[in-house]
Amino acid sequence: MESRRELNAIYEVSKTLATSLDVAKTFREALNYLLHAFDWRRAFVVLAEPAGHLRGLCAVGLTREEQQRLQFQSGEGIVGRVYATGIQVIVPDVSAEPLFLNRTGGADQSPGVAVAMLVTPIRADRRTLGVLAIDCLNPDQHRAFSNDLQLLKMVATLMGQALLLHRSVSAAHDVMQDEARRMHKALKPVKQIDQVVGISAPMQEVFAQVHQVAPARTTVLLRGESGTGKEVIARALHNLSPRKREAFVSVNCAALTESLLESELFGHEKGSFTGAQGQRKGRFEMSHGGTLFLDEIGDISASFQAKLLRVLQEREFERVGGTSVVKVDVRLILATNRNLERMVQAGEFRADLYYRINVVSIQLPPLRERRDDIPVMAQHFLDRFNLENARAAQFSPAAVRVLTSCYWPGNVRELENCVERTATMAHDSVITDLAFPCKGNRCLTQVLHHIEREDAVTPGVRLAEIPIVEVPMTQPPTSPTSASAAAEADNSPADAASMASHDDLATTAPDGKPEGERERLVWAMERCGWVQAKAARLLKISPRQMGYALQKNGIEVRKF
Repeated sequence: MESRRELNAIYEVSKTLATSLDVAKTFREALNYLLHAFDWRRAFVVLAEPAGHLRGLCAVGLTREEQQRLQFQSGEGIVGRVYATGIQVIVPDVSAEPLFLNRTGGADQSPGVAVAMLVTPIRADRRTLGVLAIDCLNPDQHRAFSNDLQLLKMVATLMGQALLLHRSVSAAHDVMQDEARRMHKALKPVKQIDQVVGISAPMQEVFAQVHQVAPARTTVLLRGESGTGKEVIARALHNLSPRKREAFVSVNCAALTESLLESELFGHEKGSFTGAQGQRKGRFEMSHGGTLFLDEIGDISASFQAKLLRVLQEREFERVGGTSVVKVDVRLILATNRNLERMVQAGEFRADLYYRINVVSIQLPPLRERRDDIPVMAQHFLDRFNLENARAAQFSPAAVRVLTSCYWPGNVRELENCVERTATMAHDSVITDLAFPCKGNRCLTQVLHHIEREDAVTPGVRLAEIPIVEVPMTQPPTSPTSASAAAEADNSPADAASMASHDDLATTAPDGKPEGERERLVWAMERCGWVQAKAARLLKISPRQMGYALQKNGIEVRKF
């Protein structure tokens, strides 16, 4: 009976490790299964880093703070000794072992009861890659752990092979990406703009448009999501134009009221309003001969739109409180992240002003559509951080993969914020994937994005009550017994009826919602900020059914 249970455990572990190349995820699921199947208490895996020290990869039964303390030097404590020697160790009572460091407080959680610890090296390709350790209660201190240790050795062997596969695939992926970037540079000349990073095809198209339109006097409208770098492109247009030696003046139209904006742009005469103690030139006059950049142009009021239209047509205006006409020679660059066409249809934006400003339109792509630029931009921000803070931080390959796979709803501004925050809080000079806040469900943009989506789904819920929940696609069975029970439950009439209701998603969509099953799933996930548990509640199905439906329809869950 015991041998059959161990055989089932090896089968379940090998099946779990083969489901994904995300070793942290698969290792955690395997450990979770083993703890429930064999009544172990806690388990963790530490891996060797290039510098030679050991750092925790995943753990089950430990808090986040305890996991952060999973750091050992080679030869330090029981874990470091096992890594250095490559020999398995059984400790019947950790409180009586002088080498036990108690770094995670495992010996203090069960006072009066002995805690045993089993540690085995994770080896592959004739070298030690890390250490697998578990602990369990040992009340009478007479339990024989030989079978447990033998099982742990087999699990560690499977983990070692999974690690080798993961590293070989990651190395091949990095080589292919480097080769693709090298070939792209060799086959196609790359246009560059000062202070702008962009080697991707979408940004190269933007650069080509900037070089084409910069020498002209034509009005330019920059469009794109917030944080895509519209002001940087506006400065590039000015610096590449014949007006580069003249002034570049920038105004954020959304930051000023209508009266203040009029005075700011056109200036005012002495005594024109309370506090106007002298004549003051506006931004139009200040940028005479140069370039005026008006950001957030879609947020100006309807009355001010009429005043701006006259200036764009006649290139002349009157100061606030004045009667004399002021003529200016200004090149206008405007920017917005709003849908001006929809605003024109709704009567919120004048059509004649729209045609006047939309002479040459340059669309700036969001960061998620130019992923080739992410590693270069992240390194640029990190180099600037190192220069300003006298640091020598660098990204590991795994960290670059985390940055490249993120959805980046905040675009370049969010990437810069993430790099600076992570580099500031990093404990080592090498920034790993575990250093990013998203790995601990502490991503600020994720919280803001989910709050916005939650408000749209369930009005009236207080922000403090909104949970951030991550639901795994699959859950490993807790034991062979429970696994068979779950299999029986899967074939039960109730579950069949529930799955039948799930299969009818495409026909039960309410009015105004997408009618296809795939479209309805995507709609629900977008409404809920790509959190499966919330989307499942919105569709009135279980998270397990939601995960099955996403897999069946081939919908990739976005990461924030």
